[in-house]
Amino acid sequence: MPVRREWILIALLLTAPLTAAAGNVITDWDEKAVSIVQTGTVPPPPTAFRTIALLHVAMFDAVNSIEPRYKPYKIQLPAAPDTSKEAAAAAVAGEVLIKLAPDAAADIQSALTSYLATLPDGEGKSKGVELGQKVAAQILETRANDGASAPDAYRPKTKPGVYIPTPITVGSQFPNVTPFAMTSPSQFRPKPPPSLRSEQWARDYNEIKDLGEKNSIRRTARQTEDARFWLLVGPRSTHSLPRQVAVASNMGVLDSARFMALVSIATMDAMIAVFDAKYKYEFWRPITAIRNGDIDGNPATERVATWQPIDMTPMHPEYPCAHCITSSAIAAVIETVLGTEEIPEVALTSPYAPGVTHRFTDLRAYTEEVANARIYAGFHYRFSTIAGREMGQKIGTFVVRSVMQPTQTAMSH
Repeated sequence: MPVRREWILIALLLTAPLTAAAGNVITDWDEKAVSIVQTGTVPPPPTAFRTIALLHVAMFDAVNSIEPRYKPYKIQLPAAPDTSKEAAAAAVAGEVLIKLAPDAAADIQSALTSYLATLPDGEGKSKGVELGQKVAAQILETRANDGASAPDAYRPKTKPGVYIPTPITVGSQFPNVTPFAMTSPSQFRPKPPPSLRSEQWARDYNEIKDLGEKNSIRRTARQTEDARFWLLVGPRSTHSLPRQVAVASNMGVLDSARFMALVSIATMDAMIAVFDAKYKYEFWRPITAIRNGDIDGNPATERVATWQPIDMTPMHPEYPCAHCITSSAIAAVIETVLGTEEIPEVALTSPYAPGVTHRFTDLRAYTEEVANARIYAGFHYRFSTIAGREMGQKIGTFVVRSVMQPTQTAMSH
């Protein structure tokens, strides 16, 4: 059987030596994990966020067992103070990824072996590996029946004998997935989208009809660049920014583990929340609405029979905006942890905008760019981006204040 080209690329990345820029074991394995769950430009399934979240909560619980400064996410095992945090975290990462990405198991095992070989041999290392394996197994067990693997059972709306477009929807099982921190998938469900007869509907409809059309002459070159840049989806679109923040902030292993776990939990719960709302309201995408602008009962919306967005519309209902909720959830975690919207400069790239680098030193500028990009791409109405950003802000803040809190002992020092 021929070896897939993307696995060769992954193997090269996984076995690359650590550098100072990699930060530490947490940020390094985050980067490796993202490369595993998302290869090339193929959109990963929403469960990719679950894999990354499981990786990070397990790494946190392992290193926090050694230095228990925070309440565990789920697991706290006895661990001697001389147990290697690096060995524990790496062992966790290897175990979780091999279980959840079995197609890459050989490359993951090779990367784990190479990483562990860089650590000093001794009892601390062996204890760390053992601890990591135990924590990984227990964390995976806690999520074994969380609903994420349920088959897609979305029922398309049609009439007997009438053709409708046939691609399978994405994320229809997520409204029933157990959240990592939220009390329920609907905890932060937004109010319904505006009435089709409202002024707001007409205003936002006409904005995206003009700015989001594939060959729009009203969209600026920078707006087109932003639209294409943020065609990037999945963990590659969410994890580079917080990873760079963790490295630039010189966080230690435990604080990096907690920080990236909070980010990952907030992102996963944001995905659960957004799909809960999407499949609750089942609101039509711009390509559907604009090609049917004559039947919405609003005289201010003109039908355009040939209207197309800048790229393929994602295969799930429109409201609210998923990019907006995840980016805002991440921003809320970072702001709550660091106490400021200002961040060390991060540099982001996208395979959909070759040769382009977007830099950010402010979280609001980041979330605004992401939200506007989804309008320019022709995927989301403005009211949907606003609802998504508000949801993300609430979820990110809730997560930081709900899980992995400092212990009383740590707070007293």
